[in-house]
Amino acid sequence: MRGDLPRWAAWLGLTLGVAASAGEWASVSDGLLAQIEKAGLQPAWPGKTTGVAVDRTTGELFVVVPGLGVWRSVDKGSTFARVDGGAVGGRCETGYSLHLDPAGKRLACFMLDGKSALTLDGGTTWRPIRNMGRGPDWGAVHWADAEPKTLFERLHENRDIGVVSQDGGASWRGLDQGFGAVGVFSADILVASRGKEPHWAGIHRSTNGGQDWEQVSKASPIGVMTVFKGVGYWLTDKGLLKSDDQGKTWEQVGDRTGAVWGPYFGKDETHFVVVDKAGFQETTDGGKTWTQIAPFPPLKEFNTRGWFLNVAWDPLGKACYAARMGHPTYKYEY
Repeated sequence: MRGDLPRWAAWLGLTLGVAASAGEWASVSDGLLAQIEKAGLQPAWPGKTTGVAVDRTTGELFVVVPGLGVWRSVDKGSTFARVDGGAVGGRCETGYSLHLDPAGKRLACFMLDGKSALTLDGGTTWRPIRNMGRGPDWGAVHWADAEPKTLFERLHENRDIGVVSQDGGASWRGLDQGFGAVGVFSADILVASRGKEPHWAGIHRSTNGGQDWEQVSKASPIGVMTVFKGVGYWLTDKGLLKSDDQGKTWEQVGDRTGAVWGPYFGKDETHFVVVDKAGFQETTDGGKTWTQIAPFPPLKEFNTRGWFLNVAWDPLGKACYAARMGHPTYKYEY
């Protein structure tokens, strides 16, 4: 919806989206961007939107605007309100810049060229994450803690340096060069791919907070590991792997390969979505069978390591979302 918005929407800080028909991709950020422009504001480079995430427990949609923070929608993108209060800036460089707690309500924004922050209450309040240099490409949070303390980042354009925080992002300890994908099982147990960009290889494990590393798998992981109900899940060049012993051993989940975003969980650990060059692939039986619920979004960007494009899935509202930096945020209802 373009043009003037109702006066009450402006008063409440809300913006109107665009209705999308089932079975097609359509922008849900046009009204959001129109309201921002009407307020005399302008997104930072590269413009429009830059990231998207969905809380699987509520269906709440979060959209990031470059330089203008996090906007939340409780109605699948029909209206938006800014919720970060200025705590978040910059842009999402990759599809793993936004790290959601699968248990719900908690989200960390690892931003490039701007402020990073996390929320523990669905966006009501935020606490800062100190950025090192220009900021990270992606990061992982140990969500098992009531007050998350352990964070693990891979820094941007900084010789692939990994950094770890044990105080919720207030301070950081540099590890070494040659880090790619990252994951956290506990304050002491970290996992990562190692090597020289772009040839990060294997799953490596540390049991002393990143001081020493041992390779535990030849599979090369992508982005950030997801921990759901104590089990680690990681997309790799060998397909989706899982570990129920804090990264000591890994086993394959199903036989699907080629996905670079996900997994995004639905009702339980057998119900999730991964995204490959064909589109959004859903399983309800732990990877034994798959159904494509949406084609690949109209953003002309598929990268084997999940760069630039953010995707999200709403299992409650049966909707898929996609946002590439510098483009609108799109929705596909099925």
